[in-house]
Amino acid sequence: MGRLEHPQPDAKTRILDAAERLFMERGFAATSVRMITGAAGVPVALVNYHFGSKQGLMEAVYARALGNRGSRVSYLDRLEAEADGRPIAVNVLVDAFLSSALRLTRKDSIPGEVFKQLIGRAFYEPGPGTEAFFPDEYREAVDRYRQAFMRALPQLSQEDVVWRMYFLVGIVAYAMAGKDVMRMTETYALADQGQPEAILARLRPFVVAGFLAPPGALPSIAEIP
Repeated sequence: MGRLEHPQPDAKTRILDAAERLFMERGFAATSVRMITGAAGVPVALVNYHFGSKQGLMEAVYARALGNRGSRVSYLDRLEAEADGRPIAVNVLVDAFLSSALRLTRKDSIPGEVFKQLIGRAFYEPGPGTEAFFPDEYREAVDRYRQAFMRALPQLSQEDVVWRMYFLVGIVAYAMAGKDVMRMTETYALADQGQPEAILARLRPFVVAGFLAPPGALPSIAEIP
């Protein structure tokens, strides 16, 4: 019997695979469409045909990495169904958000290490076009958490809740990307460096305490020592 041939991925998938690898290695700004199509073995015109533009291709790469809507809010859906209209405790919401972030590093469709490097490129090596790489579905998921946190923290204004979520998303992205720009994990030889599950477990009480902190008036510049 002859050897079985594995089918070649279609052109769109080859473009996504090549773009994912090059964006991870070089960043968005330093990767040209011609580099991507050369690596994928397809004509340049196919990028516009399938994705509309290089920006559209980048958004498709990140959308694939982030997964579908269900994978981001299925746990939250279940929690809200069990709560039956009652607010969900802050620590439970934080656990749900962190668990969702951890699952992204374990996705079967994209290696966790690749995902972390893509996030690191987007957050810490910004360039033209990278400012709005998250797809609308991800924004919807973040807004669902905003609503849940506001129900759990009625003493806070929407502005306070959104700022605390902003800090949460930023610190989770920093931790997941593994971009220790201050080299603190190396300087102090921290045991859990590079271990997403252990890092998020350490992050949890810090984040919960931040959400539960009372609102405070911002000092003026003159009052800051």
